[in-house]
Amino acid sequence: MQVRNLDRDAEPFITVDGSTIRELLNVVHPPTANQSLAEATLEAGASTSRHRHGICEEIYFLLEGTGVMEVDGEEREVGPGDAILIPPGARHQITAHAGHRLRFLCCCAPPYRHDDTFLD
Repeated sequence: MQVRNLDRDAEPFITVDGSTIRELLNVVHPPTANQSLAEATLEAGASTSRHRHGICEEIYFLLEGTGVMEVDGEEREVGPGDAILIPPGARHQITAHAGHRLRFLCCCAPPYRHDDTFLD
């Protein structure tokens, strides 16, 4: 059985889109074949760079904070408990509201790779 702890086992890093990520399950530790799971954070008022993924389907699940999610030009207010589907190839960006750090889970299938992220 593979168990990884967010605080103990997941070192933060900045992704291509500008969010801070702590990967829990990915192609490296432990090796996953079909998906990845990470926690992402954005400071209050910050946005990811608008981007798309060539083959990756993503799901964001918001844990804390509020913001605006844009997928292919459609914008929605989002907050804790919201799950957002981002199809492969869809241009997307998430922005944290001022005064609210945004924290969410990011599930990717196939697993997240830097070279599958394309900035607008």
